[in-house]
Amino acid sequence: MSSGTILIAWSGRYIATITQSLARVLLDGGIFATKALLLLLANAGIAAAADPVAAQVDQYVATQMARLHIPGMAVAVVKDGRIALVRSYGTANVEFGVPVADDTVFAINSVTKAFTGVAAMREVELGRLDLTAPVERYLQDLPASWHGVTIRQLLSHTSGLPDVLRAPTVETDQAAAWDWLRTQAPLFAPGARFHYCQTNYMLVQRIVNQLEGRAPDAPLANEQLRAAGMTSTAYGDTYSVIPRKAPTYRWQWTGPKVHGYPAPTAAESLQADGNRTLTAVSERFPPFRHAASGMNSDATDMARWLIALQQNQMLKDTTLNLMWTPVAFNSGRLGQWGMGWQILQRGDHRAVGMTGGGRAAFYLYPEDKVGVVILTNLTGSYPEDMIDKLAALYIPDLPLGGVPGLRIALESRGYEQAAQAAADVERSYPGQPWQEDELNDWGYRLLAAGRPADALAVLKLTAERFPASFNAQDSLAEALAVNGQREAAKRAYQRVLELHPGDPNALKQLESL
Repeated sequence: MSSGTILIAWSGRYIATITQSLARVLLDGGIFATKALLLLLANAGIAAAADPVAAQVDQYVATQMARLHIPGMAVAVVKDGRIALVRSYGTANVEFGVPVADDTVFAINSVTKAFTGVAAMREVELGRLDLTAPVERYLQDLPASWHGVTIRQLLSHTSGLPDVLRAPTVETDQAAAWDWLRTQAPLFAPGARFHYCQTNYMLVQRIVNQLEGRAPDAPLANEQLRAAGMTSTAYGDTYSVIPRKAPTYRWQWTGPKVHGYPAPTAAESLQADGNRTLTAVSERFPPFRHAASGMNSDATDMARWLIALQQNQMLKDTTLNLMWTPVAFNSGRLGQWGMGWQILQRGDHRAVGMTGGGRAAFYLYPEDKVGVVILTNLTGSYPEDMIDKLAALYIPDLPLGGVPGLRIALESRGYEQAAQAAADVERSYPGQPWQEDELNDWGYRLLAAGRPADALAVLKLTAERFPASFNAQDSLAEALAVNGQREAAKRAYQRVLELHPGDPNALKQLESL
C-alpha cells in the first residue's frame, strides 16, 4: 500500500482503501458523511477487492456521497445483456438507521416518462398511434387553441401547452384542475421551443388508455413490468405504503436566496451544513399524473427493464431507434428529447435515458450495450452527473469530451479552472461540439444545489461558446445576480435585449436590478 492510501477495516476484515484526498472530503463532510461511507464500505464488502472495476465504482461513489451529503444510493450496471453490477450504499432511512439494500425501493419521479415513451411507441408499432397526428384526432374535449399540437410534440415537450402543475387544485381535485387548464392559452406555437410540461404526459396517458380500452387514468407501464420481471416496482407517492421504500430527503437551505436559488457566501460554502437542514420530502402523484411521475423502483428492477428493452421484449429495433431520435424544433435545430427519453451525444456514441426528481437517473448506451442506473434518496443529488464517469469504466473507448469530460475535469481541478479545462477538453476531443442545452441544464443544477460560484463558471462558459444565444446570456445574467454581481447582471440582461428585443424576462429583471 502506498503512502497515499488509508486502509479501512470493518470487524477486522479488509474492506477497501481510499485516498487521503477522499478522507479529507469525508472529514470536511462531517459525521453524517463519514457514517454514510462506513455503511457504504460495509455493504460493498470484500467483493470490491476481487473486482477492480467494482472497486473503482465504490471509490467514485464514496467521493460523491461525501461531497454531496447523500444519505443512500443504489447503483446497477448492465452490459451485454446481463447485470454486471449491483451496489447499495449508505442509509435508506435516516430516522431509524436502516441501510440501503439491493432491494431498497426509491422514488424515480420523472423517470416514469421513459416508461410512458415505451408505452406510446408500442401503440405506434401496432399502428394505432400516429406521431404526426394532431392531438384532437384522439381527444375531442380539447380547447380549439390547442389543436394542431402533434403527439410527437407532446412526448418531446415542444407542444407549448400550459402546465397542469400550475392549476390551484392539481393535487386535490382533478376535475377542477382540468377545467382550469382548458381555460389557459398556449404559451407558444407548437414546435417553437422546449418547455417541460406535465400536461403533455397527462394527455398521452389519456390517449394510450383510450386506444387500449382502459380507464383514462390507468397506469401505462404494467405490461412492461410483467415483461421485464420487475417485481419491486410500483406506482405511488409519499402517502402510499410501498414495501422496502426509502423515504426521500432534501437539504433545506435556510440562508439568503436570490431568484429562489440559495446564495451562500464563499465562507458559507466551505461550511456545507451551516445553513442547511436535512428534511423529509412529501410528494403527491394522483393517478391522472402517472404517465409523468409516480413510479418507484429498485436498481435491480431498473436493470432488468433495460435488458428487456435491449432484447426487444417490448419494442423492435426500428421502433427503439425512432423513440431515441431527437425531435427538431421548427427552426430545424435538434432538441435533446426523443419520445419520452433524453438523447445526448457522446462523440459517435449515444447516451439515452431519463432523470427524475433530482435524485434518480439512468442512461443506456445503445451502441455499447451498457446501461447505468443510479437511484438515491436525496433530492438535489442529480445522479445524472455521475453516470458518464461510471459508464466509462465499462466502455473503455467512450469519448468523454464535451460536458461529461468538462464535468470530470472540474471535479478534480476546481470550477475556477473552467476556461482552461474547456480548452483542454476541446484539444483532446476536437470533433465533439458543445451542446448548449446540456451546459445550461448543468449550470442550473449547480444553482439549485447551492453552488452559485460553480454555476457561474459553467454558465459563463456557455455564454462564451454560444454568444448569439439570448437564452445563454439570460442564464449568465441570472447566475451573476445570484452571485451578487448586479452590474454585470445588468450588462448581461442588456445583451439579451440586443439578441431578443422586447424579451419580457430581461425587461423585468433590469427593472428590479
